[in-house]
Amino acid sequence: MKLCRFDRDRLGIVEGEDVADVSGALGAIPPARYPLPKADLLLLNLEAVRAAAVELLPRAPRLPLRSIRLLSPVANPPRIIAAPVNYPAHQREASADGGVHFDKDVRTIETYGLFLKSATAVVGPSEGVALGFPDRRNDHEIELVAVVGREGRCIPRGQALDYVAGYAIGLDMTIRGPEDRSLRKSPDSFAVLGPWLTTGDEIANPNDLLLSLHVNGELRQRASTRDLIFNVERLIEYASSFYRLYPGDLIYTGTPEGVGPVRAGDVMTCAIEGLGAMTVAVR
Repeated sequence: MKLCRFDRDRLGIVEGEDVADVSGALGAIPPARYPLPKADLLLLNLEAVRAAAVELLPRAPRLPLRSIRLLSPVANPPRIIAAPVNYPAHQREASADGGVHFDKDVRTIETYGLFLKSATAVVGPSEGVALGFPDRRNDHEIELVAVVGREGRCIPRGQALDYVAGYAIGLDMTIRGPEDRSLRKSPDSFAVLGPWLTTGDEIANPNDLLLSLHVNGELRQRASTRDLIFNVERLIEYASSFYRLYPGDLIYTGTPEGVGPVRAGDVMTCAIEGLGAMTVAVR
């Protein structure tokens, strides 16, 4: 199932070039009172929402996909957990280009571990990317995103995919510079997520997906998730060994080679096999 959030927080199921409006299924989410759960409410109640959506689907109004405004499929992620230098070829390009990485000796995720981005950076593809520091170099980084669907701590690698609700395309936008990466990657709109949430049952192997990114029609990034240093299962095992994961946590799995700058007026087209494609404007 491909679940999208669109327009004014409507819920839809994507079917080909159309979206079925199943917003009534959000009624399956029980009211929350203070203190609020640490999880995203939709992801926390995903099974109930899916069941309600399937019941509504036969009579749901259809809208052309091109006519709606796609928001982030996860409205309130507790955290954005991100993997630095998780492709060998990206390590090589970062070592060769001082504008990408300010350390002379660029290591990989095995040395750097994980980092966190501000959850306020999350936007949907239709909201686009806003460059708050246009005088600095701002780079695109396409990534597979695993969306956590179950609470867990110290999750064994062999059970890790059981904790994934689904997958989406992510753009981990980055300001280049000497500051800590968590700061440079956290401006508003610097974590694009979309175009929808593809539930885990539709993706047989997240570690063998082709991904690509074009800027103004020019191919910049093309690779496969089979080249990940820490694959999805290992990332979940590793992250959960440090902190408890909650439904709605976003795990940005790292970007391959080909990162490069964008400027206001550019248009990025991102695609991942099995997850669809999204167009993101830069302003």
